[in-house]
Amino acid sequence: MKLRIEKSVQENEWIDACLKNDRKAQRALYERYAPKMLGICARYIRDRSEAEDVMIKGFMRVFEKLETYQGKGSFEGWICRIMVNEALGYLRKNKSMYLEVEIEKAEREPDLNKIDQMMQAGDIIKIINELPVGYRTVFNMYAIEGYSHKEIGEMLGISENTSKSQLSRARMLLQKRLLEMENMLDQKVEGGYDGK
Repeated sequence: MKLRIEKSVQENEWIDACLKNDRKAQRALYERYAPKMLGICARYIRDRSEAEDVMIKGFMRVFEKLETYQGKGSFEGWICRIMVNEALGYLRKNKSMYLEVEIEKAEREPDLNKIDQMMQAGDIIKIINELPVGYRTVFNMYAIEGYSHKEIGEMLGISENTSKSQLSRARMLLQKRLLEMENMLDQKVEGGYDGK
């Protein structure tokens, strides 16, 4: 509880100083939140340098709009929402949002116990990053950021059903990729036990 209060006091001091265009406070706020915000931007934008550019533009927006933050809810959550909006704006501007690929339905469910044993978090993030932009965007917004399909539709300018469809296709692609990885693991295991 004490840590949360100290963090809140520090955030309030940064906010007050940033509202007065204090460069040191802006830098401190940036350094505190930049790593997490870069992670958010990178979930939507594969190219690391482009994700960094979007994050920097997002922080510029944070400092421009700081006076609108009313202290309701988490300050970090408020910054996250700005970063998501910046990433979505980037995707819309570059018109790469609606690239879709046809996929065939996976014929069986992956063995999650086997996959859990062979994969680490970085492997899963890599698989998510391989999704087409539209699928990845909706998947991130729904599964990671916690937006509803209605909110996603409003933010992306698509229907609620399109959001649901993109999520369903993202899940099928993820399932297909996990099955491929499981099959590769099975082949390695079988190859390792050939009696030699």
